[in-house]
Amino acid sequence: MNFLAHIYLSGDNDLLKIGNFMADSIHGKRYLEYPGDLQRGILLHRYIDTFTDAHPIYRKSKHRLHEKYGHYAGVIMDIVYDHFLAKNWNSYFNENLEVYAEKFYTLLQDNNEILTEKTQNLLPYMIDQNWLVQYASLEGLELILFQMDYRTKHRVNMQEAIVEVQLYYTELEAEFTLFFEELQLHCKEKLIELA
Repeated sequence: MNFLAHIYLSGDNDLLKIGNFMADSIHGKRYLEYPGDLQRGILLHRYIDTFTDAHPIYRKSKHRLHEKYGHYAGVIMDIVYDHFLAKNWNSYFNENLEVYAEKFYTLLQDNNEILTEKTQNLLPYMIDQNWLVQYASLEGLELILFQMDYRTKHRVNMQEAIVEVQLYYTELEAEFTLFFEELQLHCKEKLIELA
């Protein structure tokens, strides 16, 4: 799962959202350097990644891209799954995605001092291009894949995966829906455990 899913699965706790969002840049036991809710957000992020990577539905989705994109098939599929969450946002959340995204960007800006340096550097691009909302359209998805490809020094031309996404669109969306239903339940249980 990518940014939007991680934020959404954090629930209403702002610090937990921030921890979950910036967790990729906090390795090993460094999470212990952060206060409680940020720690819980980081641990939730790790749980989501582990659950996702091992899940048979996600692995089935990712497998369609593996031959052409290798290791990056997972990166692409995380972004594609965020596309389906954004596209169907109103089925999951009762606030408009644009409003939700704007509130989250403001939250990050208001708490800039607790963000990792990597997150601080990423933030202006994310806000300027409104990544969380961009996910919702195929054009936005292709743009984000292109930007991710740029960040990985054009190793596999990730934006070309839009062809496979369109080819398997119905199957991928159905797989996402089933998987995400299960992931939400597991995250609710994990949040209780982390409380």
